[in-house]
Amino acid sequence: MGDYVLGFHELDLTQVPVVGGKGAHLGELSRIDGIRVPAGFCVTTDAFQRILSEAPSVDERLERLSLLKLDDREQLRALSAELRETLEGTAIPDDLAAELTRSLARLGEHVACAVRSSATAEDLPTASFAGQQDTYLNVVGTAAILQHVSRCWASLFTERAVTYRVRNGFDHRKVRMAVVVQRMVFPQAAGILFTADPITSNRKVASAEASFGLGEALVSGLVNADSYKVRDGEVIARTVGAKQLAIHASPTGGTQHQELEPALRQQPALTDAQVVRLARLGRRIEAHFGRPQDIEWCLVDDDFQFVQSRPITTLFPIPAAGDPENHVYLSVGHQQMMTDAMKPLGLSLFQLTALRPMHEAGGRLFVDVTRVLASPASRAALLELMGKSEPLFRDALQTVLGRGDFIRSLPDAGPGRPPAGGAPAPLEPHPAIVDELVGRTQTSLAALKRDIQTRSGAALFDFIVSDIQELKRLLSDPRSVQVIMSAMEATWWLNEHMQAWLGEKSAADTLTQSVPHNVTSEMGLALLDVADVIRPHPNVVAYLQHVEGEDFLDELASLSGGQEARDAIQAYLDKYGMRCVGEIDITKPRWGERPTTLVPILLGNIKNFEPGAGKRRFEQGRQEAWKKEQELLARLRTLPGGEEKAAEAKRMIDRVRTFIGYREYPKYGIISRYFVYKQALLEEAERLVQAQVLREKEDIFYLTFQELHDVARTRQVDESLIRQRKDAFRSYQALTPPRVLTSDGEVINGSYRRDDLPAGALVGLPVSAGTIEGRARVLLDMAGAELEPDDILVTPYTDPSWTPLFVTIKGLVTEVGGLMTHGAVIAREYGLPAVVGVEHATRRIRDGQRIRVHGTDGYVELLS
Repeated sequence: MGDYVLGFHELDLTQVPVVGGKGAHLGELSRIDGIRVPAGFCVTTDAFQRILSEAPSVDERLERLSLLKLDDREQLRALSAELRETLEGTAIPDDLAAELTRSLARLGEHVACAVRSSATAEDLPTASFAGQQDTYLNVVGTAAILQHVSRCWASLFTERAVTYRVRNGFDHRKVRMAVVVQRMVFPQAAGILFTADPITSNRKVASAEASFGLGEALVSGLVNADSYKVRDGEVIARTVGAKQLAIHASPTGGTQHQELEPALRQQPALTDAQVVRLARLGRRIEAHFGRPQDIEWCLVDDDFQFVQSRPITTLFPIPAAGDPENHVYLSVGHQQMMTDAMKPLGLSLFQLTALRPMHEAGGRLFVDVTRVLASPASRAALLELMGKSEPLFRDALQTVLGRGDFIRSLPDAGPGRPPAGGAPAPLEPHPAIVDELVGRTQTSLAALKRDIQTRSGAALFDFIVSDIQELKRLLSDPRSVQVIMSAMEATWWLNEHMQAWLGEKSAADTLTQSVPHNVTSEMGLALLDVADVIRPHPNVVAYLQHVEGEDFLDELASLSGGQEARDAIQAYLDKYGMRCVGEIDITKPRWGERPTTLVPILLGNIKNFEPGAGKRRFEQGRQEAWKKEQELLARLRTLPGGEEKAAEAKRMIDRVRTFIGYREYPKYGIISRYFVYKQALLEEAERLVQAQVLREKEDIFYLTFQELHDVARTRQVDESLIRQRKDAFRSYQALTPPRVLTSDGEVINGSYRRDDLPAGALVGLPVSAGTIEGRARVLLDMAGAELEPDDILVTPYTDPSWTPLFVTIKGLVTEVGGLMTHGAVIAREYGLPAVVGVEHATRRIRDGQRIRVHGTDGYVELLS
C-alpha cells in the first residue's frame, strides 16, 4: 500500500500522528494473540493534508477560525459550515482514490464497511475527544465508502468539534484527521466492557454492558442495556435492562431501528458463560496495553470481535506497593485540607518532612494503614480517633473491614502500633510551656535563614536534607505532641461530660473562642489592623483598587500615607508571607511572592469594618468564652457532687484555653521553613537557567527533590521527563482524590449514617456550634473573594490561608474537613457556626442562595 492507506497489521501505538488514536489502538488490538478484530485499514493524516492542500481557500478560513472566541457563535457556525462543504465537495485525487479502491477490493467484493473518523488528538490520556467526530455504519459499495471518507474529514469541522477545541485550547490547524475503514460485522449482541469498575474504580471487577443488535443503540443511549459485573471468573452482579429496540444493518446500507418482540425485551443479551469469557478476553487486552481499558465488542456466532479499545481516563491511580498483598490507603490531603494535585517537588519535599511514610498516586499523598488495621488494638484506636474527628474516614474504613477477608488480622503483639496509642500524660496548663516551644522554633528558624545563605549547588541540597532532620525533631518533640494531645483530649472530655451532665452539645466550641497563641487566627485579625493603617488615606485605597502587578508595594511609597501603608503590609508579609492556599505544596505561589492575593481581602476589611475591629473582635470572643465558662460551672455546682464536677471541668477548660492555640503552630513552623527552602532552591534554579541547564526556573517544580539534587550535581537534565511530568500533572488536576483507596483501586468515600435530618438537608460534620442564616458565597478560589458581613462561605476546603476571610463571614461550609482540621479550629475560635465534610457542597449549593447552617447538629438547609 502507498503512503495514504495502511492496513491494521502495519499499525501500533507509535503511529497516533499518522492514523489517530482510534486507528493506532485498532492496530495494537489486532496484534494481540487470541483477540479478533474485523479486518480493515486506515486512511492516513497525509491523505487529509493532501485534501486540505487541494481544497480552495482552506488555509485562509482556518486562519480566521483560529482567531475566534467561544462567544463568536454565529461566525464559528458559518465558518465551520463553509469548511465542511468545501471538504465534502473536493474530489478525491485519482491516485488516492485508486489506492482506496485497491484496499477495499482486498476486504471483499461488494463489502459493507464501517467508516469512522480518528482524530490525532483523540483518545489521549489527557484529552478525551470521544464523540467529537463521526461514525457511519453499513456503508455499501466503493463510491459510497469514498464519499463517507470525505464526510469523516469534514466532520473535523462540525460546530460541536470546533467548539470543543476552542473550549479546550486546541489549535484547529494542528488537529489532523485519519479515517478507519473496517469490514462491517452484523452482531446478535454488542456493547462495552470496562476492565475496571467505572463506578467504584475497583481494578479486579470488570463491568460489561450489552444490548441486542449493533452497539450504537447502547452508545447513543436509546436502550437500557443489560449490565454485568465479573470478579475472579464469576458473575457477581447482573441487571437485565428492558430493551425496547435494537439497531440492525439495513439490506440497502445504513442502519434501521427495530422494535424488539416482547419476549426478547427481558431476555439477557449474553449468558453468564459468555460474560465470563468476554471479561477474560478483556483482561488479555488490558494486559497488552498495561492499563484498564474501555472496550467496544460485538458477538457474532458465539464469537467475540473487538472494534475499539481505549484507556479509561477517569480512574484514580493506585499507589505502588511493591508486593501482591492487600493494602488500605488514607488520603493525606483530606487531613491537610489540600486535595488539589501537587507537583513532584512539592510531593517529594512533603514526603521527606513527614513523620511517617507516604505514598504518591495521582499527584496526591496517601498513608498505608494496613498494619494498623490488622491488629485489633491499634485498629480500635484508629477507628476511635477517626470517629471523633473524621467520621467519613471511619465509615470508609469500616466498609473495608466489613469485607472480612480483605485484611488479615495480626496478633496484638505484632508491629501494628496504635497511631495515638499510649498518649503521654496530660500537662497541667502553664502558658510558659507554649512560649518555650514557640521560642525554640523561632530560634531554629533564625539559624536556618542565616546558614542557608552561604550554600549553593549540591551543598545546598545536603544542607536542606540535614535541616529537615532538625524540622522533624521539632515536630516530634514529645513536649509539643503532649501539648496538642492534652488540648484535644480536654476538648473531647468537655463535650462528652457537658452533654452527659448538662445536656449541652458542643460546649467546648464557645470555650475555645479567642484563645492565646493561635498563629493562624492572629493572622486573620492582624489583617484588620493593616486595614486600620490604610483606611484614613483615600488615595491609597483608590490605588489599591486598581493594582495590577506584584511590584505595587514599591509604587505605594510615593503616595501620601503610602509609606505607612507599605510598611504595614510589608510587616504583615514578613510574618505571614510564607502562607498561601495549598501551602503544603512548596511549588504553590506564596503571599510574599504574590501579595496581590491579599489586596481584595484588605479592601473588604477597609470597607466592612470600623477602626480597632481586630482587638474588639478578639476581646468579644474572650468575653463570650469567659461567660460560657461561668455559666457552665454555676450549672454544674447545682448537681449532685457538683463541686467536684465543677473543679474537674475548670481544670479541663484551663487546659483547653492554654494549649489549643498551639495546635496551629507546628504547621506554621513547617511552612516557614518551606519558604526559606523555596527561595534558596529558586536561586539555584536561576543559576541553572543561566548555565543553560534548565529552560525556566519553574521547571524545577516538575522534578523530585532527589532528582533536582542530581541535576545540581551533574549539571544535566532530562527535558522529556519534565514534559512528561507537566502532562501528567495536568491529567491529575482533573481527578478527584478519594478519602480511602484500596490496592484493588477501589475508591471508598464513606457516608454519614444519619436519618434524623429534615428533608433535602445536606449532611456534614458539626465542628463549630450555633445556627446561622445568610447568603451562600460559593468560592472555589480565594482570589475572587468579595464577601459581605452577612455571607456564609461555601468552599471545597479551607487551609490556614483562608483565615483572613473568616473575620468577614458569619458561617462556614466545606466539602472536606474534620473536627480538628484548620478550618474547624479557627471557626470555633472566631465563633462561626460551621459544618464540614459536606459532599459536593459547592455543586449542591448555588452562589447567592439563602441557607441555614446548623453548626451544632451538622447539616445545612437550603432556604431559597
